[in-house]
Amino acid sequence: MSIHVAGKSLLTALPLILFCASPVFAQGPGGPPPINTSVNTERARQQEMSSREYQLRNFGSQPNRPLDRRQVEALMAQTAEDFDRILTLHNEIARVLASNKDLDYHFVSDVTAEIKKRASRVQSSLALRLLPDEAADLGKSPLVKEQPVKDELIKLCNEIRSFVTNPSIANPNTVNAEQMTKARKDLETVIQLSGRIKKDADKLGRN
Repeated sequence: MSIHVAGKSLLTALPLILFCASPVFAQGPGGPPPINTSVNTERARQQEMSSREYQLRNFGSQPNRPLDRRQVEALMAQTAEDFDRILTLHNEIARVLASNKDLDYHFVSDVTAEIKKRASRVQSSLALRLLPDEAADLGKSPLVKEQPVKDELIKLCNEIRSFVTNPSIANPNTVNAEQMTKARKDLETVIQLSGRIKKDADKLGRN
């Protein structure tokens, strides 16, 4: 199937996907605030109906379309699961940072590995890979190195928040080029940063 075409449909369904793990932030002491993942059932139901109507109305009309609508629905379900898990992992990190306890580097390694895996899959499913000029811009501003792992984790949480609250991701009706560029850069930064933190945590864990 065409992941890129399915990704375009998924972007329209993202209000449902994201609201099922609603990124409403509650301020907490120390570190990044956690994400409130409570669900408004009625709003979610209305958004689900809307997204399914879109799928039924548009399925089969795109060139290089997926052969089976079940493939699109399965991809939507996987993307919803990935978003939900990323937000859950964000909250686990936030709780650890707020506790001011020494970091468990095995935990850090595991959680950042999973964030990278799921963020990479979201990037592929939603066709959010950087455009060539965006990759060049990101390359001109390399991630700051040699920071304590706690500081890196705070940055990672901030990048996750920036991505999921981007208006073009939370509400496709507000899509514009500038917001989509930022969304792609934020997601790529999450992928790169989580990979780097895992490597640092692995080294520190061995020591």
